[in-house]
Amino acid sequence: MIWKARQHVIEFPRRPLVMGIVNINDDSFCGDGTLDPEKALAQAKMMLRDGADIIDIGAESARTNRGPISVEEEIARTLPFVTAWPDLIAQFDGPPHDSAQLWPPLLSINTWRSAVIEAVLPQGGDLINDISALPDGTHARLCAEHGASLLIMHSIGQPKVPHTHVGYANILETMAQFFDEKLALAEVAGLSPEHIILDPGIDFAKQREDNLTLYRHANQLQRWGRPVLLPVSRKTVIGQVLDLPNAVDRDAGTVACIAAGMRQGSQIFRVHNVKAAAQAVKVLWGLR
Repeated sequence: MIWKARQHVIEFPRRPLVMGIVNINDDSFCGDGTLDPEKALAQAKMMLRDGADIIDIGAESARTNRGPISVEEEIARTLPFVTAWPDLIAQFDGPPHDSAQLWPPLLSINTWRSAVIEAVLPQGGDLINDISALPDGTHARLCAEHGASLLIMHSIGQPKVPHTHVGYANILETMAQFFDEKLALAEVAGLSPEHIILDPGIDFAKQREDNLTLYRHANQLQRWGRPVLLPVSRKTVIGQVLDLPNAVDRDAGTVACIAAGMRQGSQIFRVHNVKAAAQAVKVLWGLR
């Protein structure tokens, strides 16, 4: 399996990739966000030292207890990091974490709005981490125009809106139909399958049993031959299983989900605690 993102060509099977989360906002559910671009860059640099292969920056939290910020504000928060990223990598004061770490690492832009993608991709970014569930072909077309990769995440309805009422007769069948449709839509828009990764959207328009079913059967996402990003970091469903309302207490549960995901063949894990995740992935890969 080949995954392409700008100048990167990543071939699987290989050790799974760790995506570190940098929140350039003041609304992170883990309380780790910052509106200071220099602090955000410093966080990213530490994550790279800890073994991150990808840095995912988000100017707006996906939490639904606050409304969305403006497009202009999201662009203003995102662009300083994106334009500073090449210098951060060029001046990185140390070698990669080990020989299997992606280097140079990838930069992922977490956004669901076309205007933000249009403003940011000409300046940089290898991957658009899109939580909009690809309602039309616009985001796929924009990624194709710039050679960037696109993450397609399963969800229902508008982002930033609670969907606690949503239920499924069969979440696996629903997801299979969703990805069939969205992959076809992206191809019509001009984006090749090699530039796409898939995300089951844990905690997005899903209830506890839906999420646990997806973790148990994540291997079914391999049917499309695309890399699968399995969201594991401090998820609500982990807190429900462990009775841990505070998200920062869920790192052990996060590592457990990484182990389950690797058994199911998932290729990418998005996390807050990069050091713990990178160490877990390295050991689990060695034990495979």
